Amino acid sequence: MNEENMLTADEVVELMNERKIGELRSKLGDMQVEDIAELFFELPEEYHARFFRLLHKEKAADVFAEMDPDLQESLITSFTDQELKYVLDEMFLDDTVDMIEEMPANVVQRILTQAEPEMRKQINEILRYPENSAGSIMTTEYVSLRPNMTVEEAILRIRRTGIDKETIYTCYVTASDRKLLGIVTVKDLLLLYIYIQILYI
Repeated sequence: MNEENMLTADEVVELMNERKIGELRSKLGDMQVEDIAELFFELPEEYHARFFRLLHKEKAADVFAEMDPDLQESLITSFTDQELKYVLDEMFLDDTVDMIEEMPANVVQRILTQAEPEMRKQINEILRYPENSAGSIMTTEYVSLRPNMTVEEAILRIRRTGIDKETIYTCYVTASDRKLLGIVTVKDLLLLYIYIQILYI
């Protein structure tokens, strides 16, 4: 990104101390998630929680996922239950699992308490897999399609549910018992849809 849009830790501290919150938020809006996460390593610890609360909600969870476990743990202890729940709701499941594996038991308990019941169930399922196994690194946030769907129905499902999924470029065709039957790419679906439309013109 353009260097002139980059903020230093000293500039963040200065803007916060001068209560120039609008200016700080504006500059943060132009920065990449990874660059904002890097700022936390350079900021004095007493600014961490206040700085995190200045982030736009859409970006806060992504920044949190980029932090190292010690910083995540420190922030979690400063979060209200509502703040923690929001961050968890916005994080991808596998990022949440990776975080939990690095946390002490008391922090894990608080995280699981604030997680939605379905997410808590999925977290517990993944945590049961041995470390470095396929199960431990998989995601459950994918688009599932039924084998009897038309191309149009499949595209509508992707549009309706894809926004909350970690991966949408490859979709998985599953039976009612979630058994994998095959895969299809969004590219193939779109090309097939266009071909069908041309046939009926």
